[in-house]
Amino acid sequence: MPDVSILNVLLYGQKIGTLTYLGGEKTVFAFTDDYISDPNRPTLSLSFKDQLGDLITDHRSFKIKLMPFFSNLLPEGHLRTYLAEKADLHPTREFFLMWVLGRDLPGAVTVEPADGEAWPPVDDSELTPEEQAQAHDDILRFSLAGVQLKFSAISDASGGLTIPASGVGGDWIVKLPSQEFQGVPENEFSMMSLARMVGISVPAIDLVNVADIGNLPSGVDRLGQHAFIIERFDRTEGGSVHIEDFAQVFGVFAEDKYKKASLANIANVVATESEGQDTAELIRRLVFNTLIGNGDMHLKNWSLIYPDGHTARLAPAYDFVSTIPYIPGDQFALNYSRTRTFAGLIKDELEHLAAKAALPQKLVLDTAKETVALFLEKWSSEKANLPMSADVVEAIDAHLQTLPIVKDA
Repeated sequence: MPDVSILNVLLYGQKIGTLTYLGGEKTVFAFTDDYISDPNRPTLSLSFKDQLGDLITDHRSFKIKLMPFFSNLLPEGHLRTYLAEKADLHPTREFFLMWVLGRDLPGAVTVEPADGEAWPPVDDSELTPEEQAQAHDDILRFSLAGVQLKFSAISDASGGLTIPASGVGGDWIVKLPSQEFQGVPENEFSMMSLARMVGISVPAIDLVNVADIGNLPSGVDRLGQHAFIIERFDRTEGGSVHIEDFAQVFGVFAEDKYKKASLANIANVVATESEGQDTAELIRRLVFNTLIGNGDMHLKNWSLIYPDGHTARLAPAYDFVSTIPYIPGDQFALNYSRTRTFAGLIKDELEHLAAKAALPQKLVLDTAKETVALFLEKWSSEKANLPMSADVVEAIDAHLQTLPIVKDA
């Protein structure tokens, strides 16, 4: 293996920096001079801005992991293990994972080898060049960040979904049934449908039969009849749209996504960087996920989107699942402001959150009240019509009886 390998980092197809492997499992990121000197440069991440809004250009090296912004572009958990095995790489060696996954990352970032090499020179690989090329093709089918087995697919002329043979691109995210819990696709489809009913911004979604998904690679377990699909809001007819999650915003590695920040911290960023309607949308989502008992709204499940390449907006909603049927006694993933317990989201906690995040208190309280009322109306009329299991309905019904914000309503 060479002592130094370089990956070019592109934003909207333009080179803006490099990731350099220094040997000894150390890597460092650097912006290009052109990006630094461009007064109209597109935003890569709020984490690269200092308190005055100026670009931070001095970055330390990281060992084994890439720096948090890039590390969070890579898959987690089962999906990372699966991909690393396909590529004959150790799952902790993030520079080399980025080498093979960088062509289809979330948002408008792509990463490619500077010297044009299609496969990283990993010294512990026993694959032949032909096997490496095939593994490279396979791994690209699954290059999106996340824990579940989820991947990018292209809708075909017949209305079905096909996993691209080359694995690059795709306008839908397909999420297969969970290996641990029953009925997650049906649960997520139901919760996201309810979210849209209460006024939350939700991309196009659907449930599809797993058997109707073309070109699924071997080795992917099919543990249920349905897969949940959601349209990629970072892909449009005009090209890629840049996004980043709040683990990237706060410079937090994925393993710390349940800590290091609160909803009040997220709300402060949204209020500072975006528009008033996004603040109301954030409160609406916070209350909605409390009502359904979603304990997995961690830092990676809140994102910003840059429609004009520069200004941050709250990205559309995703990953809304009621977790309480699977994890009784679950809590919110992050502190609201001082507490994580669902029952702790009372008027006083909302007022504390508003004060800590510098939000208009009336906006926060009025939005919360309206969301509770609308949710209860839609839940009562629609819960029998949505495809979630009876266990999910029973768990949410029981959960609602424990929430002061419901009793107050």
